[in-house]
Amino acid sequence: MTGFLRGSVTATITPFTEDGVDLETFAELAEFQLKNGTDALVVLGSTGEPATMTEAEKDSLMRFSAERFGERTKLLFGSGGNCTRDAVNASIRAERAGAHGLLCITPYYNKCTQNGLAEYYRAICEAVSIPVVAYNVPSRTGVNILPETMARIAELPNMAGIKEASGNMAQILETARLIREKCDLYSGDDALNLPILCAGGTAVVSVVSNLVPRDVKALAEAALAGDLARAISLHDALLPLVKACFSEVNPIPVKAGVNALGFSAGVPRAPLTPLEEGHRAELYAAMKHYGLKVIA
Repeated sequence: MTGFLRGSVTATITPFTEDGVDLETFAELAEFQLKNGTDALVVLGSTGEPATMTEAEKDSLMRFSAERFGERTKLLFGSGGNCTRDAVNASIRAERAGAHGLLCITPYYNKCTQNGLAEYYRAICEAVSIPVVAYNVPSRTGVNILPETMARIAELPNMAGIKEASGNMAQILETARLIREKCDLYSGDDALNLPILCAGGTAVVSVVSNLVPRDVKALAEAALAGDLARAISLHDALLPLVKACFSEVNPIPVKAGVNALGFSAGVPRAPLTPLEEGHRAELYAAMKHYGLKVIA
């Protein structure tokens, strides 16, 4: 299927307190996104640290998101995993909680075959009636959805697209060629938002938009409208901030950045650690250079 996502999508952080998920701060962050034009939100994607959350915490955040924001924006809930049975059950729970779509990372650690990937996404798609987005990020999972495999997966009726974060533009271009008119291509790598949009991508799933949602939205709009000069200008300005947001593994830096904007997002959960001081200085410098007010 095509046409599910268009524009800018923010991969939201999950704010934590010592007692659990901070739902009120999450609501503040979601409001900040919607007021600045973000087209959809990903909840419980990699940026949201679902690997460190209990099932009860995930269910609570999904229900809260759907009740508070489900009528105002599209919500994608992360529901993938390295056990197909568990990923199917998580996808069913996410649909029941009010998801408009699912973001399903490839199975990690198991290092399944390409046939295994195809069967994994088939099982998820057949278990739910809402759109499903495949998430390809080999650096985290050890598994890569090859273009020919994605062409097979794209035949599933409710497969809406692939969030590409492989970092391999040659592969991404070949995937785009093979899935065109079947499902959509989304950027999952802020440094490659511009070239992926220019290759026919229809949306960006962004981390840096946690800090600058209005500008990521403007970049997506410009590229989709064919205003390449404006898109290039916006992308060039964003790149130093993007680099600072990935000085350590995501979401360590961006969570520190959200706190520096004045929100109370807390710190990442172990085994992730707070941003190291040298990288914190780099992040704050990049934010200030970009024109953001840093509250530290």
